[in-house]
Amino acid sequence: MSRRFNTAGPCIRAEHYMIPALSRLPEAPGLVDLKAYFVVHAPRQTGKTTALRALAADLTTRGQYAAVHVSCETGRAWGDDIRAASRAILDRLRSSAEDTLPAELRPAPWPETSDGTLIVEALGAWARICPRPLVLFFDEIDALQGQSLISVLSQVRDGYNARSTAPFPASVVLCGLRDVRDYKAAAGGDPSRLGTSSPFNIKLKSLRLGDFTADEVAELYGQHTAATGQPFAPGAVEHAYELTGGQPWLVNALAREVVEEMAVPATETITREHLEAAKERLVLARATHLDSLASKLAEPRVREIIAPLIAGDPLVLDPYDDDVSYVRDLGLIAPDPPVRAANPIYREVIVRVLSSSVQESITTDPRTFVRPDGSFDLPRVLADFAVWWIENGEFLTSRGYYDEAAPQLILMGYLQRAVNGTGQVEREYALGSGRIDLHLRWPYAPRGGPWQVQREGFEIKAWRTGRSNPLKAGLLQLDRYLDRLQLPIGTLVIFDQRTNAPPIDERTAITTVTSPAGRCITLLNG
Repeated sequence: MSRRFNTAGPCIRAEHYMIPALSRLPEAPGLVDLKAYFVVHAPRQTGKTTALRALAADLTTRGQYAAVHVSCETGRAWGDDIRAASRAILDRLRSSAEDTLPAELRPAPWPETSDGTLIVEALGAWARICPRPLVLFFDEIDALQGQSLISVLSQVRDGYNARSTAPFPASVVLCGLRDVRDYKAAAGGDPSRLGTSSPFNIKLKSLRLGDFTADEVAELYGQHTAATGQPFAPGAVEHAYELTGGQPWLVNALAREVVEEMAVPATETITREHLEAAKERLVLARATHLDSLASKLAEPRVREIIAPLIAGDPLVLDPYDDDVSYVRDLGLIAPDPPVRAANPIYREVIVRVLSSSVQESITTDPRTFVRPDGSFDLPRVLADFAVWWIENGEFLTSRGYYDEAAPQLILMGYLQRAVNGTGQVEREYALGSGRIDLHLRWPYAPRGGPWQVQREGFEIKAWRTGRSNPLKAGLLQLDRYLDRLQLPIGTLVIFDQRTNAPPIDERTAITTVTSPAGRCITLLNG
């Protein structure tokens, strides 16, 4: 069976291209040797289950431990029913032990006991008869909620505390989407306060399963080349790493889109252009992983971080506020400061999702924005947007959903609808920058001639209450952006969001101004 790029579930070495799983958690064996209880966490679709299964198998094969991986997912359906959730986990634990351990290492029938001690008594009984130290990996621990989560974590903690006098697993590893500090939220505590106590305060360390490095992306794609003979063009693998930031699901999905969905023949070299097309297809299709990630944007904790990020505003949070860590654990933003989108694909998905309702409400036919020679009629787009903004802007910005960035999202949604898949709008936004930069690319062949790409540069700013007119700063910033794009002209959009702003029909206008560098700049006030 030929191997393929995997985008669904744990990797299987015989079926999938994969990075050696053990190399992704190099610290874990040492922590197990220390008899530590610790946490492994990472965003969804990063290879947690694959790595934990491999680690459990390796520890058992070495002959020193009896290590078992078990998913707590089956406990989710039972909510606060502690007995049912505990039974479900223990049933899965027995099944996993029977599948992966020799008979002499497997547990005896679980002891009968009260609902609140099923886990601690079962694990203690198993540790008592097992000839090797037990190592247990509880995957998807954050699938449990409320009282069931509190009970399981508390029982494990009780067993840990009594290890000096009573048998119990030597090492327990909790694995999930979030770090242990967020378990208190799932258990009913205050999710926004770092100072509240955690129901699992015995962990020695938290390990975050990282994204692929540039070398690992090259290794993974190299496995495909070795298996099929299909090469990647110079710079293509590096571009894939740039687009994905090494996020494992995206790395696999991008290549799978090219190889399987776009069906680029194995005799043809995979290029940057193939990867760009695959990226756009993934974003438009909102594949399961991207859709699951996007659904988090509606959460208030996420909105507190993403809204100022898009708007370019500074981040102002209570010192005890844990929202940044939470959004990092989700994988939406990069794992290290400063706060920024985790990768260019997520950066695009975030804006596309938040502006999608605008695209759905625009009735203008995008074909009216195409000139007879096939070029993009930007002046007409801006004029039509100004009329549409006067009619709809106040209503759309009054809904209170991502209100800090609402005008910017509305304009980006309008432009996305205008290019309608023929062109591309690349976005750059950063916390505290005070702006959004847009680069519109429109490929066309005038009068049947050779293809060329029309490029347009934009900057979007907001004028907020208590701040000075951003026109001067905007022109300076736009000059720098146009220098980088090597464009002679550009467009500056300023949305007046002051509480005392003139009525929308009076302030909305299109004029031209000269930038400090002498460029002719189209200015849209809205």
